Amino acid sequence: RLRRLDDRIAAHLDGLAVAGDYGSKLLMSALETPGPGEVFAATVRAIEDKDTQRLERLFSVVEALPEAEAGLTSAFGWVSAQHLQGTVSNLLSSPSPFHRRIGISACAMHRVDPGAALDAAVKDPNPALRARALRTLGELGRRDTLAAVRISLDDDDEGCRFWAAWSAVLLGDRGATLEKLTTVTQLPGPLRERAMRLALRAMDLPHAHELLKVFAHDAKNLRTLIQGTGIAGDPTYVPWLIKHMEDLKLARLAGESFTFITGLDLAYLDLERKPPEDVEFGPNDDPNDDNVGMDEDDSLPWPDVSKITAWWAANSSRFQSGVRYFMGDPVNREHCLSVLKGGCQRQRIAAAQYLCLLQPGTPLFNTSAPAWRQQRWLAKMG
Repeated sequence: RLRRLDDRIAAHLDGLAVAGDYGSKLLMSALETPGPGEVFAATVRAIEDKDTQRLERLFSVVEALPEAEAGLTSAFGWVSAQHLQGTVSNLLSSPSPFHRRIGISACAMHRVDPGAALDAAVKDPNPALRARALRTLGELGRRDTLAAVRISLDDDDEGCRFWAAWSAVLLGDRGATLEKLTTVTQLPGPLRERAMRLALRAMDLPHAHELLKVFAHDAKNLRTLIQGTGIAGDPTYVPWLIKHMEDLKLARLAGESFTFITGLDLAYLDLERKPPEDVEFGPNDDPNDDNVGMDEDDSLPWPDVSKITAWWAANSSRFQSGVRYFMGDPVNREHCLSVLKGGCQRQRIAAAQYLCLLQPGTPLFNTSAPAWRQQRWLAKMG
């Protein structure tokens, strides 16, 4: 499915390449109202054309509009490594911290070690560059840098402290570092959910139960609690999840957590219901409605409570309380590799993290890479 989507993107980019100068002019005209998509397309063409002048303009655009940076970095992750030769090395040796950060991001997305440039970036005065370097050490599985990562746990910058903790946990530190990561799960901010997902996967079940109890103290944390039960993986939570499937605002999220524990594909097994009528969870056409946020659970199946209740009554004996399950089985390398090859995207992201946690030093599989590159990597993993 991902390959079909990526093939469509590739076809559009090929069309721009065939259009030559006319396609380039269209891309640069689109930068009058730049967003991630416009920047992504323009950057891919600039990289593959080896057009340093256009690339410099794109760097300037993104430095002025940070919200478009995802398009720039994604382009470096999209193009083949052969097109990055020379370009990335120039970025890594640039006097600009922003350029060096993009260069390190490019290497990280291709899971290539930037070497000395990465080691130097961990100590750089620029906090954004330091943070990206610390994150990259975890993504590459650089266990030899664990001592340096631990030093950064006391960095003055919040982002650096977080990525140091995140990487250290991936690299095998389960002591005080995991406690620091757990602290982030209880603080508001954009890093909270990412911290919660890794922390719950890294800690043992008794500690996971304690963290979920903390979330349960505040009703505002109900969505986080439902997500967390699915990550903790203890089948003891399944009846509670089924109960929350009766709430239209939480039904799909509870269904996803149920799947994370049991491994059931609700749509494939006909355990879903039709979407409720006359219910809007995302933006609508009413000009008086201030709700413009996207539906957080869009594309998740609507669970059929009665069918799922009957299935659990017949099959609950297959699951042992107090054991962590992930997609229907206890966590182990072979099963996680199977999910990485055939699961849905959020399930694959979880499987990639488990593979690192099970064997610290394993590079974090990049589930955001183009599908054909992922297929090539998976073939090598056996």
